[in-house]
Amino acid sequence: MSPAISVVRGDITTIEVDAVVTAGNSRLVGGSGVNGAVHAAAGPRLLEASRAVAPCPAGSAVITPAFSMRTAHWVIHAVGPQYSGPQDEAVLAATYLAALARADEVGARSVAFPSISTGVYGYPEDEAARVSVAALRAATTQVETVLLVAFSGRMAQLWEWELGRS
Repeated sequence: MSPAISVVRGDITTIEVDAVVTAGNSRLVGGSGVNGAVHAAAGPRLLEASRAVAPCPAGSAVITPAFSMRTAHWVIHAVGPQYSGPQDEAVLAATYLAALARADEVGARSVAFPSISTGVYGYPEDEAARVSVAALRAATTQVETVLLVAFSGRMAQLWEWELGRS
């Protein structure tokens, strides 16, 4: 079954869901943007747990407890591609699907996603919106609710536009 998908504008670390997805790097160490915010909200044990399951290649995801994060039980570390062209579309789609698979493993029914790979990894936001919505719509998962959490108004608009296309 495909999940219900909606767009929320705000800080992903404040959204109440079973699992929060962070756009991680292959070493699963804290970084900037969403990843840094999730690591700060979850506390230092997240870094320790992340290192224990690293490395994580692009197109895949791993899951850890959310530790001190008060709004989620799990953190899904999803590693998207560093953008080099349209050939990265399959890897980005696989990243979203891998995150849902990790959510299914722990019985999560609600998941909050950031826009994976659009920060320092350079994926164009409009293309990322199209790929992410298509992948999530095509997914077979036990997750019932997917929240696409946009920090910027532009990303929220792009996701809303993609969701409204069909």
